[in-house]
Amino acid sequence: MSEQYASVRYIVDDVQAALAFYTTHLGFTVRMSAAPAFADVTRGPLRLLLSGPASSGARATPAGSAAAGRNRIHLVVADLDAEITRLAEAGVAFRSEAVSGPGGRQVLLADPAGNLVELFQPAH
Repeated sequence: MSEQYASVRYIVDDVQAALAFYTTHLGFTVRMSAAPAFADVTRGPLRLLLSGPASSGARATPAGSAAAGRNRIHLVVADLDAEITRLAEAGVAFRSEAVSGPGGRQVLLADPAGNLVELFQPAH
């Protein structure tokens, strides 16, 4: 039996830029790349499908749906402060300050196409 993934499709403007962002900064591994149209990356059980303008996934998106929403992928990290420092030093821009809640702490960043990524450190 092959490994099972939970898949999420993100529509991106530039597959190469998205591919570099996720593999360089967030620890994803390339499964397949057909850039500039499409790339398939994984991190643990998450399969992220990066679909550029020429991909079938992007062409199937209804007009007016291109803006990124409040939905995002949620990546658990062991040390949020260390990740914030590492990514800031690499020039990654954040969309929020780190915030705390009853379940832990989180910060938002965006990929090159504006899709949101949440880094989350659970409360101990």
